Amino acid sequence: MRILFAFLTVLLFCSAVSLPARADDRAAVQAAPEPAPPDAQPVPQAPPPAMNREARLDKLFADLKRERNEKAAERIAGIIWSEWSQSGSASIDLMMQWSQKAIENQKFDVALDFLDQVVTLQPAYAEGWNRRATVHFIMKNYGKSMSDIDHTLQLEPRHFGALSGLAQIMTVTGRKQSALEAWQKVLAIYPMLRSAQDQVGTLSEELAGEGI
Repeated sequence: MRILFAFLTVLLFCSAVSLPARADDRAAVQAAPEPAPPDAQPVPQAPPPAMNREARLDKLFADLKRERNEKAAERIAGIIWSEWSQSGSASIDLMMQWSQKAIENQKFDVALDFLDQVVTLQPAYAEGWNRRATVHFIMKNYGKSMSDIDHTLQLEPRHFGALSGLAQIMTVTGRKQSALEAWQKVLAIYPMLRSAQDQVGTLSEELAGEGI
C-alpha cells in the first residue's frame, strides 16, 4: 500500500501540472497568496519561449540538479512536467485529459482506451507512454507497465517520473537492489525529491540488514 501511495503521488503531481487550472482554482490562488518567508528563494522562472524545447529542458534539468531548496526544486520539476505534457496536438491533449479524468474516477479500462490511442497516434510523445505505464501499475500489470516505462525512457532518459515508477515495480516484485539503483538514478536527476531520498535510505538499511 505504501508503494502504491508513493506512485500515485507522482501521478497526481504529474496531473496537477499537466492539466489546465480551473477558473475557481486560479481565483483561490490569487485571493490568498502565501507571504514569502524572509529567506525565501527566488521563484524559478520558465526558460524564455525563444529557446527551443530541448534547450529549455536542458536548462531546467541543470537548474533542478543544482537546486538545494526543496520547494524551489519542486517548482522547477513542475515546469519540467509542463514541458513534458505539451504534445503539440489538441486532440492528443484532449485524450490525455479524458484519460486523467477516467483515472480519477477509477475507470482504468477507459483510461487505457484513450492512452492506447495516444501512443498509437503519437508514439514519440513520452508522456503518453508514461501515463499508460502508471495505469498499468495501478492495475498490477507490472510487465506492461515496465514495457511502457522503457518506451518513456527511450524518448526521455531523464524522466524521473518513469524512473520512480520503475523503482516502485522493482520494490513490489521483491527486487530491492534494482529498486535502490533506480531510486539513485532519480536522485542523480532530481536530488531534492524527498520520496526518492526516503526510499534510498530505507532500501539501503534493509539491504545492509540482509547482508547484500
